Amino acid sequence: MLSKKLEDYLNNQNVQYAVIDHMATATAQRTAAAAHIPGNEMAKTVMLKVDDRMMMAVLPCHCRIDIGRLKEITGASNISLASEGEFRTYFPDCETGAMPPFGNLYGMDVFVDEQLSNDQKIAFNSGSHKELIQMPFKSFENLVHPHITRFTA
Repeated sequence: MLSKKLEDYLNNQNVQYAVIDHMATATAQRTAAAAHIPGNEMAKTVMLKVDDRMMMAVLPCHCRIDIGRLKEITGASNISLASEGEFRTYFPDCETGAMPPFGNLYGMDVFVDEQLSNDQKIAFNSGSHKELIQMPFKSFENLVHPHITRFTA
């Protein structure tokens, strides 16, 4: 089920988006395949602990984060992957691990790898492991105001 917070926000902003149902899968790449979404358009959201605050890193599903590069970009002393226990309470309306990349709704910064900005569309988890949202990348960018930079390996 779509995150109520996200659904209300998108509808209030009059943004065009599609909800795509799919089978639950173990990885973002498998989700892209199950939903028939090109891998370069399928974004995964990785939760990071950056100097004791939470941050979202959004990247193509087939890529990995270069922590060293992200550390340079943010000027952080410490960056580590956040455990589910550390971030679960930030997203009470989402299934654990299926949070949408809308940090602006959850009080955190969002960094998007620039590769995603090269595509017309972006698809991402909607708060559920069985639904994705697909929308124009420009709409996503206008709503979230993410930091767009290169941080993948």
